[in-house]
Parts: sequence; structure tokens; C-alpha cells
Amino acid sequence: MRRAVCPGSFDPVTHGHIDIVGRAAKLFDEVVVAVGVNASKNRLFTAEERIEMLREACAGMANVTVSSFSGLIVDFCREIDAQAIVKGLRGGNDYEYELPMAQMNSHLTGVETVFVPTTAALGYVSSSLVKEVATFGGDVTGLVPDAVLARLTTRLAERA
Repeated sequence: MRRAVCPGSFDPVTHGHIDIVGRAAKLFDEVVVAVGVNASKNRLFTAEERIEMLREACAGMANVTVSSFSGLIVDFCREIDAQAIVKGLRGGNDYEYELPMAQMNSHLTGVETVFVPTTAALGYVSSSLVKEVATFGGDVTGLVPDAVLARLTTRLAERA
């Protein structure tokens, strides 16, 4: 069985994330969406909330599960016997950022990284940009799943 991991913070999950996960699910027998847990990072949503949102968003993908990890992604890959890490690339800057990590991960464990380019229509979407636009009252409908939009709107209202 070929198992891949799609790691990220997913704060919040976007349609760009779901697109990459769905495409990875067509390439691998099993895909584990791995939510990074780092207590030193200030996130809008807790790890549990991000996991729940991802489970809802990926519910229609039979070979996709959602989990969490802390520490090195390659250690998590070893734990679950994953052969690959799947990362979405929006453009050259993402590639420049991701390539050294992919090379280090391969060096450490032999786990390969598969880069999947984002769908052109979602190339500009990022969690950071979604949060920023939504914080200032911009409409992010269509950039995140409906259930995520509801949670995002509620959370930002709580913080305002």
C-alpha cells in the first residue's frame, strides 16, 4: 500500500488544501492529512478544531484520514509507514521554500516529497490571506468550505 502524508497547519483549511488532498488521493492508496501541532505558534483555531474542519471537508474521500503530529514530519511518516509527503505549490516562492525541506526529509529518512501544483483558479489562496481578508470584513466565500466559513466568521467576531 502506498501511503502519503499531506502536512500543514490548515489554519483554516481552504479549498486549495482540499484540492491538493483530493488530487493526492487519486495518486496514492491512502492519504493522511497531518495537522501540525506546535504550542509555540499562535493559531486562530486549536488543533482539535482544525482536525474537525478537515474531517468534515474530506468526508467524501474514502481513502483520506486526518491526524495530527508534532515534531518532524519525517518522524510521523516513519510512525505510520508513509512513503511520500505531498505538498501543494502555488508558485516559485513556494518551491524555493519547500525544496530544501524536501531534500532534508529525503536525506533523513528517504521519504520523498511529491510537489503538486495548485489548480490555477486557487493559486492565490492561502490560509494567511484568507484570515487577513476576513479580519477586515472581506468576503472569502468560495475560498473555504462553507462550514469553515461559518467557524471563521464566528471566531473573528469573538476576537473583535
